[in-house]
Parts: sequence; C-alpha cells; structure tokens
Amino acid sequence: MEQYEVTGMSCAACSTRVEKAVSKVPGVTACSVSLLTNSMGVEGTASPQAVLAAVEKAGYGASKKGAAPAKAEGTASAGTAGDGEILKMRRRLTASLCLLLPLMYVSMGHAMWNWPLSPFFEGNPVAVGLVQLLLSAAVMVVNQKFFVSGFRGLIHRAPNMDTLVALGSAASFGYSAFALFAMSGALARGDAGAAMSYLHGLYFESAAMILTLITVGKLLEARSKGKTTDALRSLMQLRPKTALLLRDGAETEVPVEQVKPGDRFAVRPGESIPVDGVVLEGGSAVDESALTGESVPVDKATGDPVSAATVNQSGFLVCEATRVGEDTTLSQIIRMVGDAAATKAPIAKIADRVSGVFVPVVIGISLITLAVWLLAGQSAGYALSRAISVLVISCPCALGLATPVAIMVGSGVGARHGILFKTAVSLEEAGRTQIAVLDKTGTITSGTPKVTDLLPAEGCTEEQLLKAALSLEQKSEHPLAKAVLSLAEERGIAAEGAADFRAVPGNGLSGFLDGSALAGGNLNFLRERADLPEEAVRRAEQLSGQGKTPLFFSKDGRLLGIIAVADVIREDSPRAVKELQDMGIRVVMLTGDNERTARAIGAQAGVDEVIAGVLPDGKEAVVGRLRKQGKVAMVGDGINDAPALTRADTGIAVGAGTDVAIDAADLVLMKSRLPDVPAAIRLSRAALRNIHENLFWAFVYNVIGIPLAAGCWIPLFGWTLSPMFGAAAMSLSSVCVVANALRLNLFKLYDPSRDRKRKKSPAAKGQEEPAAVTLQIQGMMCGHCEAAVKQALESLEGTECLSVSHETGTAAAKIPSGLRHSALKKAVEKAGYNVLDIRRQPFTKS
Repeated sequence: MEQYEVTGMSCAACSTRVEKAVSKVPGVTACSVSLLTNSMGVEGTASPQAVLAAVEKAGYGASKKGAAPAKAEGTASAGTAGDGEILKMRRRLTASLCLLLPLMYVSMGHAMWNWPLSPFFEGNPVAVGLVQLLLSAAVMVVNQKFFVSGFRGLIHRAPNMDTLVALGSAASFGYSAFALFAMSGALARGDAGAAMSYLHGLYFESAAMILTLITVGKLLEARSKGKTTDALRSLMQLRPKTALLLRDGAETEVPVEQVKPGDRFAVRPGESIPVDGVVLEGGSAVDESALTGESVPVDKATGDPVSAATVNQSGFLVCEATRVGEDTTLSQIIRMVGDAAATKAPIAKIADRVSGVFVPVVIGISLITLAVWLLAGQSAGYALSRAISVLVISCPCALGLATPVAIMVGSGVGARHGILFKTAVSLEEAGRTQIAVLDKTGTITSGTPKVTDLLPAEGCTEEQLLKAALSLEQKSEHPLAKAVLSLAEERGIAAEGAADFRAVPGNGLSGFLDGSALAGGNLNFLRERADLPEEAVRRAEQLSGQGKTPLFFSKDGRLLGIIAVADVIREDSPRAVKELQDMGIRVVMLTGDNERTARAIGAQAGVDEVIAGVLPDGKEAVVGRLRKQGKVAMVGDGINDAPALTRADTGIAVGAGTDVAIDAADLVLMKSRLPDVPAAIRLSRAALRNIHENLFWAFVYNVIGIPLAAGCWIPLFGWTLSPMFGAAAMSLSSVCVVANALRLNLFKLYDPSRDRKRKKSPAAKGQEEPAAVTLQIQGMMCGHCEAAVKQALESLEGTECLSVSHETGTAAAKIPSGLRHSALKKAVEKAGYNVLDIRRQPFTKS
C-alpha cells in the first residue's frame, strides 16, 4: 500500500471526493482516505504521478508520505492536527477575537442595551453600519481560507463544510451590505425612522461570529485529533537517533540510518538499542515494554535477539545488526498502526455514503427554507436568518470523524499493550468473533518440551536416572532430548557422553558408558533391551493419558526409571480460554497431535472442542467449515498456520511466531500471551461500541439541528435558533465526537468484569451438544472386562464408547448433553465394576 499525505480537506465530503477521484484512476484497486490523519492509502499498479494528478484535479493538494508536502495555495486543512497548523489557527483566532469584540460592542451592545458610543455616531446610523462593515470585513479577510476552500469546492462541484460556512457568512455580509445601502437611501430621502429600522436588520456580527466560532471549534478539534495520534507519535519518538558501531577495534558514533545488516554495535547500560540484532557478547536485562507493553525486563545472553528502541538496563552488550531502517520491529509496528489509521472499517461506509450527498442536500434545504419563509410573508432578513442557520448548524465533520477517531485511538491503545491491529477492518472484525480456533503448540502450550515427571525405579535415585539419560540425550538432536538437557543444566548435573552412540529414529537411543550398556526410548524399544515391571508399564500408560511422553531408561538390562516429557500448557491459557467462553465465544483447539494427547491438553485448557489429527494442509479446511457456523478468529504461530490465518475472518498471530504467520495475520500479539486474545476482542468491541455512539450522535445532531435551524418548530413551540448559536453548535459537535473517542484511552483491556456475552449461532450451539467424559474404573483385568464396560456404557441411549483400557483403568465416552454422570456410574457398577471418578473432557474430533 502506497501512503500519501493530502491537504485541503475540511470535512467528510472532502475525503469522499478525494477517494472517488483516485478510485477512478486506471490501475487503482483500492483507495482509502483518512480525514483524521489527512492521509491516503492506495493499492494497485497506478503511478504516483497519476494519483497526485487526480487529487489535484479534485481541488486538493497531495504528496507521497515522507516527501516534501506539495500544497496548493489555500488548500491547508483546517482540521490538520500538526503543530504548525494549530499555531496558525491560534493566531487567526486571536486576530478574529480582537476584531469581533468591538464589532459586538457596536452591533449588539449599543443597539440592544444602549451602551455609549462617541457623539459622532449619535443620529448617524450609516456611520454605525460602516464601522460594522469594516470590522466584519476584516474578520472575513483573516479567515479567508474558508472562502478559498469553500468556493473552490463549489467550482469543482464538490461542496464541503467550508462551502457551508462561506455561504452562510457571505450571505449575512451581503444582505447586511444591501441593508446599509438601503439605509443611506432612506437618510437621503429624509426618512430617519426607516434608516434606524434598517440598522436593527444588519447581520454583520453574524458574518464575523460564524467564522470566529467555527475557528474555535476547528482549533479544539485539531487539538483533540492530535491526542488521538499520541500513540503513533510516541512510537515514532522511540526511534533511536545514533548507534555506537565497532569498527577496527574502535567505537564510532554514527546516525542510526548508516547502520547496515552485519555491522557490530555496542550498547552500554541505560542506552537504547538502535536496530534489531543478535547478542554476540555480554549479557543484560533489557526493558522491552516499549514494544510489548510487558514491564518485566527480559534477560539477554549470547545468541538472543534484541529489538530497536528497547533499553539495555544493566550489562554491556555487543550485538550484530540483522534488521535496520524500515525492517526493524519498531518500524513495522509504526507501519501497522499507521495503516490501521489510513484504512477504513466497513462501518465507515455508512457515513461515507451520507457525506457524499450531505452538503448539496443541506444547501438545497437552506434554499427551500429561504423560499418558504418568504412565501409565508416574513421579511427578507428573517427568512435569510433561518436559511443561514441551516447552513452553519449542519456538520458533515462529525460524520466524517465518527469512525476514524475511534479506530485511531483503539489502535493506539492496543499498540501500547502489545496488540497490533494491521487494519481498521481487523479492529472491527475481531469484536464480532463467535468461534476462537486455537493452535495447540506454541499457543495454548509453550511450544518447548519440558520434563514434567522423574520416576526412578527401585534402587535408583533421580540424579542417577538423570545422569544416565544425559549421557545419551546430549548426542541427540530430538526436541525431547533438549528437555532432558535443560533440566540437567538447571540442576547442575554433568555427565560424560556415551560411547558407540546409536539413534534409532522414532524409537530410542543406545550406547556404552564405563562398560555398561545404556538404552533409552519408548516402551517397545526398551522392552527388547530390559525387564520392565508391569507397574512401570501401567504408570507410563497413565502418563500418556495425561498428554505426556514417557521415556524409559535402562542400564545393563535393568530399568533405571521413567522421564516424562511434555509440551506443557502455559499457565495463563486456562484463564484466557475461560474469559473467551465468558464472552460468549466457543473455543476450539486445533492440533495435529494424536487424540489422547490432544484430549489431555484440551481438558487442562478447558476448551469446548478439540479437533485432533489434523494435517498442516487440513487446518485451512477446518477453519473454512467453522466459518459456516459463525465469525472465526484463528490464533497460531507456525508456517503451517498461515493458510488458516488467512482463511479466518480474523487471523491472530503470536508475536514469537514465524514471519510467515505474522504476515498472514490481521492482528499480532507482541507479548505472545494467550490472554491478549480476549483482550484484543474486548478492545475491538469497545471501539465498535464507541463508533456506534459517535455515528448515533452525529446523525441525531443533524436530524435535530437542521429542522430547528430552519424554524420548523416556531409555529408549534416558538423555538428558534440564531445563526451565531448554530455556528457554536456546529463547532462543538465535532469536538464532542472526538472527546467521546478519547474515552477509549481509559478502557481496561484486561478487565473481564464488564464483558457482555454474545449469543452463539444455532450451528455453534449444535456443536456443543455432545460431551466427552473420562471414567476412572476399578476392577478391569482383561479384554473381556473392557468389552463388558463398553457394552454397559453403550446401553445408555445416545452414548458412544470411544475407548476402554484395563491397563490404565479408564474409559472414554461421548454422551448426550442431558445425560447425568450418576447414570453412567450406575450402568458401569451394574456390570460389576467400581467407578472412582468421572471427569468431563472437551468434545474431540479427529
């Protein structure tokens, strides 16, 4: 997506005009214009020159982002949130107020409350009128940008908010100037009474007040809009300016732009890391809160990656640059947040459709109002006042800002907590999630196997078992071997490597140490090399039932013990799953593991359903099937998850995952924590709710304000609205919309207390009907016992026995939702066996 900066936009009608103009350029496949950031994102093969030409032909200025702004005269946006534009508006407002105060004194203070004037003006209404004309004309010159922008839009047949302001102010000034000439004519005829009546019909103060009040509103709006981009601005300020390169043994400080991949650089304690890299020498604790939002420093040692803008807190580090410039993690985050602001959420299309015709319709209503009151017999001044009120109270700005301000603030809040929404669409869609599909490895689990149980055989200690295992495993490249090595290192145990080492893929390892034969591996491998007690075999079956992998080790044919290894579940995974379920979301675990392991992990996590034995290319098909039942969010971290992430309504990548997965996702979790999934959905729902509130008030404001300004309620209630109050209301409407969006900064992402449950689709409810249970049964001795238990369970209507094992003393069954556990227990005990425990398991598909 190519990014451009657009100048000259003052309201939603402007952004719609630019969007339509660029969309017509051959080669442009998508165009999105943001009134909030005055930016434009363009996709397609069209050249930048063609895009810029289309914008300029539409009456606005444009330049490629990062280039010097190409600004047509008078096209600076009043809504630009830049510091320079705010300074200009402040000066313009100061000058306007200095001119407006004496104007109000003369026009209202003297005329309405008889405040004193110089004797020169006594009995000289034309002089009073001329003073008002000069002061109001000066205010109009100070605020000429409204007229330049407004009438340019009219010439290009694209009237905007400035057009409404310019027409209202010009009409007031023009009618008043006409009245002033009529007043001088009356005096020339000697009709002093008529001349004084014309004095009370002057609207010079309205012409000036409208411009001043709109400028006040624009200034407040610009300041508020500036606050919505604080998150993006603070991210950009994190970029380090210099780096300490190591060249020829000397330290050289250079601008960070000069660092290239492969350069070696040093980072002292307290300094920011300039670019992404890997640690070559030293160790330290690094504060990564700027990127992940995690306040606890992360220990870094040789070989660990480091990221730009993180802070070295303690030791001296020597690193090698791997990613520089726009490729760093920080730059990617900034680009994601910027893209989210530059794109449009689907809900914004409602406001766009209205904004495209809003200003012409308002001008039409104003002319109708003028005609109706004239036909009703009212004076030209009265009818004009009503028509001007319609022009200046109508506010397309509020409609245009309703969606982008909420998107920008929501994206910024997410970025501060390490949750990155790539586009506005992803921010909106995440909140509509009905089904969350979680990959097991690396998402629900840590992704790194760990030793969970050390079970030494009789006559052997844990240290002896671990030493024998270490002698074999230190020469193995298997992931399970790393778990054994990690535990040995943690306990400070060292061992000599086994001689004559042999690895039998998929089975085990063998070798010799001090003349003794060592062996380690699965049950079948060890049965051929050692005597295995039945108790050890039974215990291994129980470990397998818990989703763990039992590794047997022997020495000279005697069992040393069992080491159980598993990809352990993350501590916060059950809490995250529970929060998703409490939000009305059905949670599905998707894995390629076997059914037994998957069921064990699923039970620990508390998911609603487990889909096991899925090949990498089958995940996309599963997600496609689930999408027929509701909105699906897929959470994954591996290359094999990329197709499923793309297929899902919302793809959520874990930040520690592969680059392919991150590129394929719509949302990235920098902290790599599962609780960030419900937090992201919670934030999305809050942003969507905020957008609905903004659109509601923007529409309601115009629906109520326009009839009131037109005088529709005067015959019934006598309600009327002067042009000055209309201008004040218009100014405040946009400010209120932006202020409402800023409330999102106070939103608590990790507080589930206010979650609102969403109703699940009928299809999703239907999927929850089956339930799986595991029964712990005492008394089964052989295959005949297993058959008897299976027959007893399946005698219950709707019950399907999945497996029975006399070795582990367990049975698994799928039961209908209304079946009580007491009925299961009664059926099994009637067959002659004792039920010790019944546990509900997640429903599993393979």
